[in-house]
This record gives sequence, C-alpha cells and structure tokens, in this order.
Amino acid sequence: MQAPAKEQNRSRFYYADDDLIEKPFNWAQIARLGRYLKPYRKQLIPVLFAVLLATAARLLIPFILGWAIDNAMDGGRPDWLFYCAGAILALFVLQWWANRYRIRYMNTIGQNVIYDLRAELFKHIQQLSFRFFDKRPAGSILVRITNDVNAMQELFTNGVINLIIDMVQLVGIVALLLVLNFKLGLAVMITVPIMFVASTTLRKRIRQGWQAVRINQSRINSHLAESIQGIRVTQAFTQERENMEFFDGMNKRNLRSWNKASALNQSLGPVIELTSAFGTCILFWYGSHLIQSGELTVGMLFAFANYIGNFWEPINRLGQLYSQLLIAMASSERIFEFFDETPTVSEKPDAKELPPVRGDIRFENLVFEYEKGRPALRGIHLDVKAGQSIALVGHTGSGKSTIINLLCRFYDPVQGRVTVDGYDLRDVTLQSLRSQIGIVLQDTFIFSGTIRDNIRYGRLDASDEEVEAAAKAVHAHDFIMALPNGYDTEVEERGSLLSMGQRQLLSFARALLADPRILILDEATASIDTETEVRIQEALKTLLLGRTSFIIAHRLSTIRNADRIVVLDHGRLMEAGTHDELMLRDNGIYHGLIEAQYRFLQDAG
Repeated sequence: MQAPAKEQNRSRFYYADDDLIEKPFNWAQIARLGRYLKPYRKQLIPVLFAVLLATAARLLIPFILGWAIDNAMDGGRPDWLFYCAGAILALFVLQWWANRYRIRYMNTIGQNVIYDLRAELFKHIQQLSFRFFDKRPAGSILVRITNDVNAMQELFTNGVINLIIDMVQLVGIVALLLVLNFKLGLAVMITVPIMFVASTTLRKRIRQGWQAVRINQSRINSHLAESIQGIRVTQAFTQERENMEFFDGMNKRNLRSWNKASALNQSLGPVIELTSAFGTCILFWYGSHLIQSGELTVGMLFAFANYIGNFWEPINRLGQLYSQLLIAMASSERIFEFFDETPTVSEKPDAKELPPVRGDIRFENLVFEYEKGRPALRGIHLDVKAGQSIALVGHTGSGKSTIINLLCRFYDPVQGRVTVDGYDLRDVTLQSLRSQIGIVLQDTFIFSGTIRDNIRYGRLDASDEEVEAAAKAVHAHDFIMALPNGYDTEVEERGSLLSMGQRQLLSFARALLADPRILILDEATASIDTETEVRIQEALKTLLLGRTSFIIAHRLSTIRNADRIVVLDHGRLMEAGTHDELMLRDNGIYHGLIEAQYRFLQDAG
C-alpha cells in the first residue's frame, strides 16, 4: 500500500541518507573491525590461554567417562572410579576458573574497544566538511554514534572470544571423533554440509533484515531530533496530530522490520536442532552396529554421544554468532560509510601555519556551486584592505553567506581563490586560519552550561575578569547580573531560557573575548530591539576597531557606516561603494533596497 503523498514528500528528508547498503558479507569487513583489538594484543594473550585451558578440560571429561565405563566398571577396578571422579572434578574446577578469568578480562577489553571506536568516529565526524552535514539530518548522525556502535558491543565483549572458543572446540571434537573411530566420525559429519547449505540460504535475508532495522531506527531518531527542536512551530501551527500520525507510521515500520529480522534470526536455531537430531540418529544406529561387530565399545559410544552433544552446542552458538555478526555487519557498514567520508575541505600535507594576520583579503574571480550546475557565485572579484569594514547587501540567495563560507574555508571554490595577507587559504592549516576569524550569527548557538562558559567558549583560557569585561563592552553585563546566579546561571541547550536578543549579546561578548583579526557579523543585530541596538552600535565601534570585518545585514543603521558596501545579485557583484555613493544611483539595486526599507518602515509606523 502506497503511503500518502504528504508522508512520501516528508519522508524524503529522512530517507535520503538511509538506503540499504548492498555489499556482500565478507570477512574483510569484520577484519576491519578487528583492528580495534590490536592495541589490546598483550591483554588478549592470557585470555586466549584461558580459552585453551577451558576447552582442553571440557574435551577431556567425556573421554575419561568413556574410559571409566570400559575399564573401571567393566574391568572390575572400582577404585579407579575414584581417580576418574577426582580428575573430572579437577577439570571442572579448572574450566570454571578459566571461564571466569576470560569473561572478566574480555568484558574490559570489549568496553575499551567500544570506547575507542566511538571516540574515533566522533573525532572523524568533527573533521568533516559542511557538505557532509548539508545532506544528513542530525538524528541520522546521532544514531550511528550511539545505536550502531552499541550494536557491536556484544560482538567485542563476547562474540569474538566465543568464536575462538567454539572453533577450537569444534576442531578438537572432530579430531577426537576421527581418532576414536574413523568410520563413525565420518558418518556423523554427514550432517554438517546439510546445516551449511541451510544457513547459507538464510544468511543474506537475515543481514538485509537487520540492515532494515538499523535504517528505520535512524529515521526515528532523525524525526525525534527535528520534532523536539521544532516543537514551538509544531504547536504554533497545531500540527501535533499530523506529527503523531507521521511518527506512528515510522514506529510501525520499525516494529515490522524488527519482527521480520527477529523471525529470520530465530529460524537458524530450528535448522541446527533438526540437523542435530538427524546426526544423533545416525550415531546410535551406526554406533550400535559397530558395537555388535566389536569395532566400538560401549564406553566409547558414550564418549561419542557426549562429544556429539558438545559438537552441536558450538554449532548452535556459531549460528547465533553468525546472526550477531550480521547485526554487527549492518551497523559496521553504516559506521564505516562515515569513516570512508573524506573532508571536501582538507589540509595539504605541507600546509603552513598562517601567521598573525593584518587582514588584507582578496577574492579572485570566485566561482562556487553547492549543487553541480547551479552556481551560487559567478566570477566574484573583491579586494579588502586591512581594517576595512565591508557590508554585504543583496536579496536572499544572492551569495552573501557563501562569500563568508569561502572566507572561513567551510567550502572551497570551484574556480578562483581566496587569500589573506597574500596566503592562499588552501595552503594554510584550518586551525591557524579559523582561530583568527570571529563569527557572530543571527541564529546564535548557546551550549548547555553557564553563561560564563558560553562567553569563554571564544577563548577557553580567559579569566573571569576578562569574561566580564567582554560582557560589559557589549552591554550584556546588566541582564546577566539580573539572572538568578549571574554569570554562573545554568542555561539549557540552545539557550531556551534567554531571549533571542540576549543570546545575540552573548555571542558578541564571545566574539570580543576571542579577539579575532577578522570579524564576521551575519545578521547579528536582526533580533535586537531598537533600544538595545543603539547600545550595540556603540559596542560595535569597539568590536570593529582595527579589525577587517564583514557585515551581512538589512538594517540601514548597521551598514551605512561601513567603509564599503558590496551589492550582490544572483551570485554576481553588481555594485560597490559607500552608502552616499550608492544612493546617488537612482536606478541602482542598493538604492532600490533602501527605498523599499523606508517604505516598509513608514507603512509599519
């Protein structure tokens, strides 16, 4: 049944990044995960020794029991039973101790591996370029760092070591069966190919089933993140019912995919049990025949029966482990898809540190496009002298923010280049460039923590006195002191307890504290009331003094005092000059924008 058009359209956002990753199952992928165990090689050696001890003890017990039946009981030496019982007890104790040691230390190693994997993934994502985040919802990224990494926890804590245990046990059992009675050993091994064929048929469907589960969980997380962030808009437009219905549909798809994957996963167990029952029938039918012909003793048949029981136990666990590997495979594919992402903006191997800059900036014939074939900038050429303030003006989509993005090197131009003090930005390290640029955005991001911590984010080693001085300079000190705990007031994520104007004042203080040589104000005064703006204009004089600055704004009061106003239209530089010079052009774009602003203010008044 096809989903409604409204749901289909809305789903495109969530599904764009979550198509099934169709790659064949291969051990190379698991080996790639295995490299995270390399730092713990020394700790693994005693664990593997404990595994060998426990397995050897377990394999000896059935042989001793069979020998006791044939020799101590039928041989008329009941005193040997005590020695056999003592040996078996000692082997059980040895097996218990070895397993206890293995579980304790393997859990520690597994948790360390998960820690390393999650830390490396987060570090890698931090280094990716804006293009990566442009095409992925935050929830999809979040689920890979949390759920997909957690899905491999069982693999590293128990799965890897259980694989070794079961493989050693299987090899040991097969060797003993063939040594004890070659004919009977071969007969019971007939069932192994049957089990292999059946499991091979199921494995692809199981892997795809768990992939679908991970994808649906990612979509749910994406929707939850968006719903929480946009709850005000949802309630303002009374879309709660539609939002709940949409979430319910996603939740049902997740439930169906989980049930399907779980059913497929559980289907391996009955296959192994049926194969085991068939092997047991062969054992007793052919074994009784060998006893009658004198080729096998009752004690060795008893040992065989024990070994066969122990044989199918690891086979069953390997089937479960295989399902675990499939789950880990689905998650690892999604994790390594992120690891395989390379930054579109990266440093050259021989990138140089950008020295403290004066602030001479040059944009040389810039061409840039977010999507191929749709230029956002078309041949922009602009020279900015150190200490100048440049106002970027134009309609929405004209390319103002794109110029700023290229200056900060969030993206690289398709053609042309950007230089600071003569240094091509592609030739210097990102840290040395961005540490000398301060940005104040319209949508100011406030982190969870105190007011003081949020201001200090501009320079982490700043003293309390420097933090307060920066706040006073931008007229934020008064409202901060009016808060319950002043600078130590805790603010929630995104600063929901503060007004938009207050958040912007904090961003001004943060930028001033960082003391950048190049300052960018992107609609930074858009949400400040007129009274506060008067004080901000005074603060801006201090903030902009001696710095090269770029100001994106629509308010005349913010841009008219700029040294130069640059007018953009559809990615092209159309006009440049002072406010007075541009106002003399009656048919100019800037003149039209200012006239439209005046008319709007008069109508609003």
